[in-house]
Amino acid sequence: MKNAPKKQASLSNASLIALLNQSLSELIALKLNAKQAHWNVKGKNFQQLHELFDQVATEADGFADLVAERVVQLGGIAEGTIAHLNKRASDTTYPAVQESEKHVKLVAGAITATAMKMRAAIDTSAEHSDQVTADIFTEITRGLDKLAWFVSSHQA
Repeated sequence: MKNAPKKQASLSNASLIALLNQSLSELIALKLNAKQAHWNVKGKNFQQLHELFDQVATEADGFADLVAERVVQLGGIAEGTIAHLNKRASDTTYPAVQESEKHVKLVAGAITATAMKMRAAIDTSAEHSDQVTADIFTEITRGLDKLAWFVSSHQA
């Protein structure tokens, strides 16, 4: 009987670690897509968008670090390699565009999609009675919502 809670916690941790590693891939993909926009944006509001896309990449990188560290805290291995990213992330491609309007639409969409996944992760973490992980996903979602607002404010 004494081992049952440990086994249950272990199974719960395994599920949370899988969720966290999935989220890690999504956040790394967002970072890379934002960097692609940062490097290639041209046209209207270039300077503002160039800096904003860099901010999105930087914050996504910070969110990814929070998630990776939580994986390790739960006894897992943070899986943030290109192979893991290609296997897990839902958006690993970014079109070759330069027009600022297209980048705004693409980055805003990527941020919103990632935020929706983080919202679902909040609920899943709470279902596993892990309020710390749920809080991490809440923090990430709050940040993504703010970034989505900043980027989408540039849409016509």
